[in-house]
Amino acid sequence: MSYRGNDSNENSQQTDIGAALRNGREILFQAFNWESHKHDWWRNLERKVPDIGRSGFTSAWLPPVTHSFAPEGYLPQNLYSLNSKYGSEHLLKGLLQKMKQHKVRPMADVVINHRVGTTQGHGGMFNRYDGISLSWDEHAVTSCTGGLGNRSTGDNFHGVPNIDHTQLFVRKDITAWLQWLRNNVGFQDFRFDFARGYSAKYVKEYIEGAKPIFSVGEYWDSCNYNGHGLDYNQDSHRQRIINWIDGAGQLSTAFDFTTKGILQEAVKGQLWRLRDSQGKPPGVIGWWPSRAVTFLDNHDTGSTQAHWPFPSNHIMEGYAYILTHPGIPSVFYDHFYDWGDSIHDQIVKLIDIRKHQDIHSRSSIRILEAQPNLYSAIIGEKVCMKIGDSSWCPTGREWTLATCGHRYAIWHK
Repeated sequence: MSYRGNDSNENSQQTDIGAALRNGREILFQAFNWESHKHDWWRNLERKVPDIGRSGFTSAWLPPVTHSFAPEGYLPQNLYSLNSKYGSEHLLKGLLQKMKQHKVRPMADVVINHRVGTTQGHGGMFNRYDGISLSWDEHAVTSCTGGLGNRSTGDNFHGVPNIDHTQLFVRKDITAWLQWLRNNVGFQDFRFDFARGYSAKYVKEYIEGAKPIFSVGEYWDSCNYNGHGLDYNQDSHRQRIINWIDGAGQLSTAFDFTTKGILQEAVKGQLWRLRDSQGKPPGVIGWWPSRAVTFLDNHDTGSTQAHWPFPSNHIMEGYAYILTHPGIPSVFYDHFYDWGDSIHDQIVKLIDIRKHQDIHSRSSIRILEAQPNLYSAIIGEKVCMKIGDSSWCPTGREWTLATCGHRYAIWHK
């Protein structure tokens, strides 16, 4: 695959699935939360698209767009029906058109680990898909979840038939469906839900088949804890995420759950956690930043589910960290639109600094301080930042304060 510079036009990106990863200048927006299906979502988002584009986001992750047994979209059944609780197919197409106008790429939430059956088959389970498109039989369902297929190549998602990706007919159908989302519906990027549930080699095959511009996988498992809380060393946790990226042929990024887990403890007066034993950032961004999507919360960890929430009074320190650091930062809808104009505007300012100082996924980083109440670093030799209660500023007259807020400050040269 030939190298193409940052000025690669959209048409060349259409065919080159590595271009966005090499460029490293993505800024993602998660455009929903767990309650969005109750709020005429496609219409609501369409009104916000100009602001999303103006703020500097390159891609907006939408909730699952296909027909689902559960209103949030994560129990899919008829994959070719685009009428969901978020709105009609017509409203979705209008939203995608608006996003195209404002140069924000739509990211599809790809839920292909499991699928709710329509009819009872082997063993009296709802493990057949008669009467809808992709009318698979029991051989499309893993033997561990009541089907006649092979064993799962990953972890089980309980209570629903899990798709057997070892079956060639299943993979051909999924690839064709992803190509339809990409080429007919108008999605350009993919987010792979519950990526622990099936082998990463199938993600590689699906990306090669459908050619999204950008992909991210949700490989989420538990961090390492001891009797006193979170371990300082999370190397085995980040290694598992890196193994998944490798398994996907290095074609996809992955959410940096390691950084999230460490950062949300660090901001509570434990900022020493933000430098590993090698002097690098302790999450996936410390080892493979061009494949790491950093974030503070999503519809599972935050929102009304709040399975693992970032401390709400430290949100801006969190964004000051991920929006100045290497990796690919992602901003959560709730923080951007539901937590007040001040937070919205502070996040926009941080994005603005990232873009103007040309910080990207592979920018260099020098960590200067990592004490309980002070963390500071220089990124790309162009931006200096600090978070924490302690007062601090960089030495040298070349630094100018770019922005500051409660417990954070950013300088540039």
